[in-house]
Amino acid sequence: MTLIKSISGIRGTIGGKVGNNLTPIDTVKFASAYGSWVKKNSGKQNPKVVVGRDARLSGSMVQQLVMNSLIGLGIDVIDLGLSTTPTVEIAVPLEAADGGIILTASHNPKQWNALKLLNNKGEFLNANNGAEILAIAESDAYTFSEVDDLGIIKENTTYIDRHIDLVLDLALVNVNKVKEAKFKVVVDAVNSTGGIAIPKLLKKMGVEVIELYCEPTGHFPHNPEPLKEHLGDLAKKVVETKANLGLTVDPDVDRLAFMCEDGTMFGEEYTLVACADYVLGKTPGNTVSNLSSSRALRDITVKHGGVYIASNVGEVNVVATMKATNAVIGGEGNGGIIYPESHYGRDSLVGVALFLSHLAEKKYSISELKASYPTYFMSKNKITLTPELDVDNILKAMAKKYEKEEVTTTDGVKVDFPENWVHLRKSNTEPIIRIYTEAKTQKEADNLAIDMIKDIKEISGI
Repeated sequence: MTLIKSISGIRGTIGGKVGNNLTPIDTVKFASAYGSWVKKNSGKQNPKVVVGRDARLSGSMVQQLVMNSLIGLGIDVIDLGLSTTPTVEIAVPLEAADGGIILTASHNPKQWNALKLLNNKGEFLNANNGAEILAIAESDAYTFSEVDDLGIIKENTTYIDRHIDLVLDLALVNVNKVKEAKFKVVVDAVNSTGGIAIPKLLKKMGVEVIELYCEPTGHFPHNPEPLKEHLGDLAKKVVETKANLGLTVDPDVDRLAFMCEDGTMFGEEYTLVACADYVLGKTPGNTVSNLSSSRALRDITVKHGGVYIASNVGEVNVVATMKATNAVIGGEGNGGIIYPESHYGRDSLVGVALFLSHLAEKKYSISELKASYPTYFMSKNKITLTPELDVDNILKAMAKKYEKEEVTTTDGVKVDFPENWVHLRKSNTEPIIRIYTEAKTQKEADNLAIDMIKDIKEISGI
């Protein structure tokens, strides 16, 4: 069982011992640290924080602990209840709130939960903000409010509908074209809040929806990470219903992956590629993705006359680089779309609307659309960390070993070879080293990963 404290929040497994897991004590501690930081930075006696959660089984318990910790500090809470990460992000500025908390462990299995923390713009905290909150938590420097100054909780369950309306109002979302296309789409929402939001959005766009695991019970029917090996039921349903495509989101709806009409994966890396192709075709400009994302986005950006920039991994880093380069679209290769015309956060609702607009205008099948893009294959692997592994020394040794290649060390170690690349980094959300490779064939990508794992084992002695 695990507790991970990082600049982006606190993530852990439910149950177990205090300090080793996300127990009620740890939840109150970090909610109080965040609330104390909000009060200090807002300068208000009664600041306001938006709170929403995905449907995982521990969500209600964790939310009550968080909200009551905040009101104990004199903070007013806007309770969105069952929601999505991008919906909470949108709600923060609309409510003129001073921050937001999303209670979700994203793609992690059901035993996990987390507090993902936002600033007053509805964006993830930067490194300095996160470090301040961790310092407050370690010092137990909380001052709670007296009885006459307690905060209040106000429920507002309208924001998913408001979010959908804002997406449909985006200039590049072509609802009429999508309606004309008469798409049939299978949706796998892994029994979380995507099952509320995505079918509603699609129906408003005139799409025939076949719902698969769309009841927000929190009982995930399969591993919730939207990868090919977890989506056998979706593939089967797409083929047997003769749907135009399938789509799936993770539990908090900031990752989006599509499936072709024949039950094969469109590829989560290509979610951003396709949306960027559409946006760049209408509004030329620059793009950003992280160091672990496909070269295909670079190729598409250059084709449209723009400049591609790679950021460090992490949404906050992608957003900072997008702002610095005035990027018109960006995101992460895990299926996360960030479209500034909406907001600076990964948003599957925006991704669905842009993707279907693109598909409808092209009048392609989804497999034909995939075939129109540069072909790359990725291999995503990991090594579980143990206390005796010195990750920093391992990564330094790997950088030294391949120093004659193009090496980037701003975020782990990325080695760019002429025809392929590998990115090695310690995860911010799990106790693992991630090993991502990309090449022109799956075999080459897999073999490169095998070689890198072998190198790591030789260096570390495991």
